[in-house]
Amino acid sequence: MGAASAETGGAAIRKRRFFTWRRLLGTFLGLCLLAMAAFYVVYLLVPVPSANADAIRQSNVYKYSNGKVFARTGKVNREIVDLTKIPDNVEKAFVAAENKSFYEDSGVDIKGTARGLLNTVTGQGKQGGSTITQQYVKNYYLNQDQTATRKLKELVISLKVDQRMAKEEILAGYLNTSYYGRNAYGIQAAAQAYYRVDADELTVEQGAYLASLLQAPSQYDWAVAGENGRTQVKQRWNYVLNNMVEENWLTSAERAGMTFPVPKQPKAPLGMEGQRGYIVEAANKELVEQGGITEAELKAGGWTITLNIDEKRQKQLEKAVKRKLEDNLDRKGSKVDATVQAGATSVDPKTGGVVALYGGVGATEHWTSNATRRDYQPASTFKPLVFASALENGSETQDGRTIGLETVYDGTSRRPVVGSDIPFSPQNDLGVSYDNPTVRTGLARSINSVFAQMIVDVGPGLVKKTALGLGVPDGEGFVKTPAMSLGTMGASTWDMAGVYATLNNHGKKVTPSIVRSAEHKDRTFDRKTDPVGDQAVSRQTADTVTEGLTGVVDNGSGFEANTPAYDAAGKTGTSENNKSAWFAGYTPELTTVVALFGEKPDGTGQVSLTGTAQSGRANGGGFPARIWADYTLGALGGGSDARFDLDVADTVDLGPPTPTDTPSDDPSPSDTPSDDPSPSDTPSDDPSPSDTPSDDPSPSDTPSDDPSPSTTPSDEPTDDGTGDPGDPGGTVEGTIGDPGDGDITLDPVEP
Repeated sequence: MGAASAETGGAAIRKRRFFTWRRLLGTFLGLCLLAMAAFYVVYLLVPVPSANADAIRQSNVYKYSNGKVFARTGKVNREIVDLTKIPDNVEKAFVAAENKSFYEDSGVDIKGTARGLLNTVTGQGKQGGSTITQQYVKNYYLNQDQTATRKLKELVISLKVDQRMAKEEILAGYLNTSYYGRNAYGIQAAAQAYYRVDADELTVEQGAYLASLLQAPSQYDWAVAGENGRTQVKQRWNYVLNNMVEENWLTSAERAGMTFPVPKQPKAPLGMEGQRGYIVEAANKELVEQGGITEAELKAGGWTITLNIDEKRQKQLEKAVKRKLEDNLDRKGSKVDATVQAGATSVDPKTGGVVALYGGVGATEHWTSNATRRDYQPASTFKPLVFASALENGSETQDGRTIGLETVYDGTSRRPVVGSDIPFSPQNDLGVSYDNPTVRTGLARSINSVFAQMIVDVGPGLVKKTALGLGVPDGEGFVKTPAMSLGTMGASTWDMAGVYATLNNHGKKVTPSIVRSAEHKDRTFDRKTDPVGDQAVSRQTADTVTEGLTGVVDNGSGFEANTPAYDAAGKTGTSENNKSAWFAGYTPELTTVVALFGEKPDGTGQVSLTGTAQSGRANGGGFPARIWADYTLGALGGGSDARFDLDVADTVDLGPPTPTDTPSDDPSPSDTPSDDPSPSDTPSDDPSPSDTPSDDPSPSDTPSDDPSPSTTPSDEPTDDGTGDPGDPGGTVEGTIGDPGDGDITLDPVEP
């Protein structure tokens, strides 16, 4: 027993000697040194990585001219803003909520991080305790995974980031990368989502609420939170403001006067439905073409784009199309109505800004924008450009008379042009002939024979040069022949709005622009060309054309656009076989072009508009003019006292020419335009023998501004050449009878 007891006692003594305080302390210090060495190795080995893709992904924000958000694009609803655009007391609210020692600490909270690591390893759930720097690192460089490895990386990278970056940079990054709920990433998106303001307009009360949200965005969203959630977020809000008082960032008096800022109700995301898609597409195209911004840069996001689109005028244009067109169509029950497409562009002639645009029934239903498409002919809206070229070049008729508003032409339908190597005998609308009409009457009644001869008098080459200068786009169909007088090239409402805005702006070139400004934190948008340029034609030329176009609205084919509420000028146009119908018009303050296009429902081809809304031919003086008038009246706030200030050229006609041809009562097939002329039918600039038309031109050689008499007209005066009650010499080829039989009754046109 004694020996055994002694042996046991010796073992206990040895054990006590092994576990001495000195040994334990040494072991602990050794482990600490090992841990520090290991951490140092990790510190050296773990680099500061590049930003993760989600952290830098942004949306593009499009705004009306008044600053109201119009649309957003991109998968992530984020708009990164500089710290200078965030009020100082709002910044302090976030620091008070998350990390009061932010401005003094080293970027990490050792205790909080250790606690988080321990809870993660032991499976006791997620634990916060991170500094603003750590949260920024997690958002910007890492991810939201709750693993020990990620937390260790977060600690190391946070230390490095705090050493390399200023506190202001870190705070800005934190505010821009945090998630606030309502699909809002970053403080700018959150400000819009909860209070409909930009970040620089936030109050300290609103900032404190947004800072409170970060703890539990879904639970604390006032719109969806239950009673408990609302109580908790109010407590959190008070906590934030009280911390600000403690830190002397807010006075007690200021704090006492604050009330909880209830956020607004959530709104559906601004998608590309309706007109948004068309407008965003046009804006993006301008940014690429005018600013040299690549599509990849746009797709990366981060742009704040302010448009020239006027919110009130945009809504007015949409309402006008609905009231004057869509409400009259039966798109489901009528095969014709199902083919009708409308497009419009409205421009401020003084600035070139596109203030309203209509691209179709909706971008998600019909993606091709009817406002910018160029696959339809502008028809007789081109005729004023022929006259402008005549004035600009001081042109004369074949017998030496200076061309002006009072110059008399032969108005005989199907009269062969004189002086051209390319035969051309266009039929006037419905075969109507006019006795010695002036150019003024030719514009008002859109007389084909007048402008077919005029383009020969001026020279097709000079006319094309003038048209290009005014803004008509060049293209394969823009050939220098007499038929060009009828607008046989392709153009869009956008293009023609620029042309007519130039005439409205006394000849100073107007290039429509939909983008007012575009901002990005990494680059700027510098426009290549000014929307308002140099003189395209002289003021006197432009003003004389305007004077002539006032007659179109006052008592001509565009009378549906007439009202005493404003001073207006304009021109109708109806293309071959009624495939497109146009009204291009302007007041001193606004230029707008409206067009209808006949398109197969599947978008594979053009069709006639005849029979639209069971109203016969859909000419330019019908639906387009009515839409234009309804929109213009509303866009001008019910009317305007502004009047055209015109410098009109004085010309004296030397007498009427002798008619050279009398059309037959029954136009021959060769005088009737074909539905779809092939390229080989269009004379080239330098035709080969095989291209030279015969004396009896084929249908494609004689494009008419409007359908032939076989087309059923509407009961009201048609777009082009219905007869001028002020010109008693007007005659009609064929029988005066029922309009439904293809003839037309010449009732006086009410002014």
